[in-house]
Amino acid sequence: MNRSAPVVIAIVLSAIAVSGAHADRPGADWMPIQQVIEKVLKSGFTLVSKIEADDGRWEGEGMKDGQKMKFHADAKTGEIISARPDR
Repeated sequence: MNRSAPVVIAIVLSAIAVSGAHADRPGADWMPIQQVIEKVLKSGFTLVSKIEADDGRWEGEGMKDGQKMKFHADAKTGEIISARPDR
């Protein structure tokens, strides 16, 4: 085994640990996730398959008009900010 392999492995594992530590979390004043899902469904989506906090907003995936879509929703109101086909 190469002598530098343990060092490289340690660096990669450290990078993974640091990136996981910076995951977004909903703020205290954010609309609860279940209410956001309800608003997304009322806006015409028939399914929400994924939703998470990201960059100060809710980000998710679902189905609308028979098409797989990605969407962003306002963190405090749950209103859809943008939606686009997931390609």
